[in-house]
Amino acid sequence: MTDRVYSTDAYAFEVDATVVDVDADESRVLLDRTVFYPGGGGQPPDRGILLVGGDAAAAEVAGDRLEVVGVGEDRRGVWHQVTGGLPPVGSRVHGRLDVDRRLALMRTHTAMHALCGVVWERYRSPVTGGNMEPGVGRLDFELPDWDPDDKATIETALQAELDAARPVEVAFLPRAEADADPSLIRTKVSLLPDDLAVVRVIDIVGLDRQADGGTHVRSTSEVGRVRVAKVESKGRGFRRIRLALDEPSG
Repeated sequence: MTDRVYSTDAYAFEVDATVVDVDADESRVLLDRTVFYPGGGGQPPDRGILLVGGDAAAAEVAGDRLEVVGVGEDRRGVWHQVTGGLPPVGSRVHGRLDVDRRLALMRTHTAMHALCGVVWERYRSPVTGGNMEPGVGRLDFELPDWDPDDKATIETALQAELDAARPVEVAFLPRAEADADPSLIRTKVSLLPDDLAVVRVIDIVGLDRQADGGTHVRSTSEVGRVRVAKVESKGRGFRRIRLALDEPSG
């Protein structure tokens, strides 16, 4: 299995790794360690580069770099789809993320969890769907009692929670312990795979705690300004709330 560095340290943007397998048909490599998130929970996969060779600086000067254009996972670990020739098994590589994109996704994902907490506190409504790109995201909720005036109320409450600089903590629970706490699942239907033995939990302390595999900032204060850009009707009793993040100041 790949050592998934992103799972314990979302701020690790580079890593030295070894190629443990190659898939020529899909132009991808399997690494023993990675900082590249393979996607899931509405968060898209990371992008970046692999510098080939034991000396990353020399590889960069020589142009021995592969663009990481796709990331995915299976039971063996995390695969990195690259452009250009594939390095042989056993090659040393240095992975480097597109940092600006990753940070934007971390801010966006944390904002969406905060929105979950705000909506849950007001409506006790679970999420029925969601997706995000850097700086924008949407969550779908079952909200039969929604009033158009609630848009401004939700936006104000969300920004207040973010400005409160709530810590964002990561924990890992045995599956049996996680299954005994139904509050960890904020989606209407649990998306946890049956064979998942350890559940990763993201806790925006005092606001939202749920099972999640994605990357997040350390504090809600890092998210910055967020707008509820639009609220759409998705059928009787269902609403889609779209968020947009301002660029961080400074």
